Amino acid sequence: MQAYCVKCRSKREMKDARSITMKNGKPATQGRCPVCGTKMFRIGKA
Repeated sequence: MQAYCVKCRSKREMKDARSITMKNGKPATQGRCPVCGTKMFRIGKA
């Protein structure tokens, strides 16, 4: 799944993507940027 990397300033494919639930109960996906290793986050069902 693609997400925006704030550090690289571009859309990249997430590494180690996993589904999570936010505090408000909505689904999201969290992973790492394959280039710089920054945490990436995308709201919505995967």
